[in-house]
Amino acid sequence: MKKNIIYISLIILFFSCKGAKTNQILTTKALGNANFYNNQFTGLLVIDPVTKDTLYNYNGSKYFTPASNTKIYTLYSALKVLPKNIPALTYIVQHDTLYAQGTGDPTLLHPYFKDRTSIHFLKKHKNIVFNFSNYKDSKYGPGWAWEDYDAYFSPERNAFPMYGNVLSIHRKNSLITNPSYFKDRVFYSNSNSSREPHNNIFYHKTVQKDTIEIPFITSATTSKKLLENILAQKINVTSKLPDGPKSTLYGIATDSVCKRMMHVSDNFLAEQLLIMSSGVLKDSLNFKSTKNYILDTYLNDLKQQPRWVDASGLSRYNLFTPKSIVRVLSKLYEEVPAKRLFTLFPKVIHSDSNKNKIEKPPYIYAKSGSLGNNYCLSGYLQTRSGKILIFSFMNNHFRVPSKEVKKQIHKILAEIRGAY
Repeated sequence: MKKNIIYISLIILFFSCKGAKTNQILTTKALGNANFYNNQFTGLLVIDPVTKDTLYNYNGSKYFTPASNTKIYTLYSALKVLPKNIPALTYIVQHDTLYAQGTGDPTLLHPYFKDRTSIHFLKKHKNIVFNFSNYKDSKYGPGWAWEDYDAYFSPERNAFPMYGNVLSIHRKNSLITNPSYFKDRVFYSNSNSSREPHNNIFYHKTVQKDTIEIPFITSATTSKKLLENILAQKINVTSKLPDGPKSTLYGIATDSVCKRMMHVSDNFLAEQLLIMSSGVLKDSLNFKSTKNYILDTYLNDLKQQPRWVDASGLSRYNLFTPKSIVRVLSKLYEEVPAKRLFTLFPKVIHSDSNKNKIEKPPYIYAKSGSLGNNYCLSGYLQTRSGKILIFSFMNNHFRVPSKEVKKQIHKILAEIRGAY
């Protein structure tokens, strides 16, 4: 009897409804194990963006570690600040000399984008003077794990990225590196580290067959040498561009970078998107300028201001509430045409243990976020009646495998889908 009372109380508490028009549609069958949520911190907010009704609200105003749900804020900021095409370079020409500096554009020779817009432009000039020092922030975000220095998902941030700031290595008959500049600094080793902590000395396991990506240490000197190697000409370096009106060279479509960032949860692209945005707003490049501008203008109506310390969500210092996530999702839904918006967000398809796709077609367009013992999913849900609902489902501090958390989330979202 006592167990049944606790079970029913948990359901009522977890899915207590705040809106005027709502039905209690989440059954014990959908919830699964009644004790599942006892030993973790969970929040769920679901709203109808048309009627503005709150359909479910549990811990919607509490702060959670969002992980890559932070990228929802990054997407919103980039769409608000950046032009249709990525700013690739800012420059000024005086006499026969081109003075140029980076904008934070992450696509130059990137392993996925392979953009060469800046290279084609620079090759048209014989005398080049480059400023590599206009980035006014740290290479890493606050709270990033120090042991991730050689992890593919943690490249350094800077003003003029090349190759995604990673060294790509794969082996055929011999080791092939991109950029080739680092080839003589790669050694076979079965070390658990892929790079020296403070030097661009790289290690490749003898049994490694797949292509691997290792962040390299960025610096003005390294950038200069890489650029000279690409252009096959010497360039000079300055700490500041000459006074006068600057021109901007534009590259690939901003949406293509945003989409890649959201679909594969690319931390490097996320960080560089907000660095580029700061360059549009001010002369110097840094994350904080963009963050403050967005919070002071477009998001000054947030009731729970986030603790927002990076663009990617790598940091555990980030703190967002389900309400603050849903608020930005609502703004995106109001301001961006649905076809474009749902292209930018990943389609979420849940699979069973046999990897069989369950939902056909997908009905969730959402961004996931994962850190150790944390998993969040926030975005848009299309119900069987065709209605769009906005939700944020945040789970922190669990000790079960994340696949079990995901299974519970999809059971609940499937129940909501069927009821509306």
